[in-house]
Order: sequence, then structure tokens, then C-alpha cells
Amino acid sequence: MKYRRFGKTNFNASEVSLGTWQLGSKWGDPFDEKDALATLDAAYDAGVNFFDTADVYQDGESQRALAKFIKGKGDKVFVSTKVGRRLDPHVASGYNEKNITKYVEDCLTNLDVDALDNVLLHCPPTEVFYNPEPFFTLDKLKKEGKIKNYGVSVEKVEEGMKALDYDISSVEIIYNMFRLRPADNFFKMAKDHDVGIIARVPLASGLLSGKYTLDTKFGKNDHRTTNRNGQEFDAGETFSGVDYATGVKAANELKERLNAGDKLAQMALRYILMSDAVSTVIPGASKPEQIERNVIAADEPAFTPEQMEIVRDVYDKYIKNPVQYKW
Repeated sequence: MKYRRFGKTNFNASEVSLGTWQLGSKWGDPFDEKDALATLDAAYDAGVNFFDTADVYQDGESQRALAKFIKGKGDKVFVSTKVGRRLDPHVASGYNEKNITKYVEDCLTNLDVDALDNVLLHCPPTEVFYNPEPFFTLDKLKKEGKIKNYGVSVEKVEEGMKALDYDISSVEIIYNMFRLRPADNFFKMAKDHDVGIIARVPLASGLLSGKYTLDTKFGKNDHRTTNRNGQEFDAGETFSGVDYATGVKAANELKERLNAGDKLAQMALRYILMSDAVSTVIPGASKPEQIERNVIAADEPAFTPEQMEIVRDVYDKYIKNPVQYKW
């Protein structure tokens, strides 16, 4: 495993880390703590030291499993925690001092720590970025010692840019072979502000594994079934906002032109790491055996200029319109 400085936090994060949306279960399935802890242990043994979670993941079970896992590890691991999606309805006015403080305190309880390593507002509505109250609240919580760093998880590139007005340490953003726009201007701006970048949805909900076909079926409660048109949350969260049939076609072309064989997923993760602005990439895993398939991506060869051009060409051909203009 290789490590990169995580912006102004100065923590050296594993290049390939772990997102815990699927921890201990496939999307929509019941949570299994035994599987969760085994997956966390497998990740740590493979050199992973950065873990991304949220208070809504498995209704807090993800955080409680992490609490057991991190005991005794001290500053060897870093947990980034998202808050805000417990709001119902999820509206901008809910991102106020009272609610944010309550969510942070609940996360402290779930993770059983005195201070949270990093708190991210969890994809709040765009207007939140134009209201300083949530960010001033996080400043206050930082001064009180309840959080060490804070930042935002965003849907749109513009939201990440606007967040740089505040004292953030990190931005979590969708970046993958089907979402190239963050690298156009935003990454340079983030580097100039010494802000770490967490690349999320790195495999476009699995499309970039190259294993899906038009006949692939997903669970009835899986967001890849229930959120294809944004019925539950932002459509960009599912398949990176790419029309499924188009995504299958684009992934197949990438697989062929990159000579990826059965390693398109690893190549997709390695592609993300080609940007030195990216601090860490957070593929998910629901089982321990999935960890190795993720972490070996850090050892994949660097992309050649020709391979980089292939990715851009496929993006321009299939994905850019309309994805680039929406997010």
C-alpha cells in the first residue's frame, strides 16, 4: 500500500481506502456485524488506514462496528464521518447549529471517541454552501475539541468550489472514468487550498467493473434498482448518473480498448490515482474477500498517455453529454 498526505490534516492516508456504505451487507440487505468486522480487519491488514462512514449507513451500525474495530489503534487509523442525511425532509434549513451539533454528538457516541477525525456535511442542498451558519457551527465544534477537521461531501463540482470559501480540510466528490469534470479545474483549486480529495463512487456503482450486462439484476432494495432516476436521492449517486445501457456499452468499450481483461475495476481505481490531487479513493466492500481486489489497484501500472486518451475519448463519446453538464 502507498500513502498520500490528506491535505491540511497532515494524515498520510492509504491511496485505496474503504467506504462503508456496504459494510456488513449488500445494499438493502440486513447488517451482519461479523462480516463487517472481518472486512475491516482485512482492510487494515492490507494497509488500509482511512475509513469513510456516515451516521445513516445501516442506521448507525457501520459506525458502531468501526468503534469496535478502532479500539486500541490510536492515530494509526483515520475515520471520516458524514452527517446530515438523517434530516427528514432533507432540506437546507435543517443544516443549523442545533441539528449539526446533535448529529456530531451522536457520532461521538456511536464511534465511542472523544473527538471525530473528520466530519463531512453529507451532500447538503446547494443553498447550504451559501449559508455560513453550518460552517461556523463546525468551526465552533472544532474549537470545543469535538471534531478535529471538517469538510463536505458534494454532488456538484460547483459545490466543492464554493466550499473552499470556508476552513475545510477535505472534499469528497464523485470522480471516476465516467465523471471527469472534477479534474478540469476543481482539483487545482483544492490543491491550492491544501484541501484533501476523497474520490467516491469510484466504480460508478459497479459499472466500471466491466462485469455488468443489460440482463444483470440487482436486489429489490438496492439503490441500483430503486434510484436509477433519482427517486430516492440524487440520480448522480447511482451509476454516476449514467444511463445504465449507455454505461454498459461504454464500460465494454473501455475494457476492450484498454485490454483490461478481468481487471477493469482495478484499472478504474488506478486511473483515479493518476491525479495527484486525489488523496484517497474509497471503493466499498461487503465481504473480506473483496478487499484484496480493491487494494491491488494501487500496484497497477501507471496509465500511459495513450490510455489516458482512450478514457477521455470514451467519456466524450458516451458520457459527457449530459453527465458533465449536470454535475
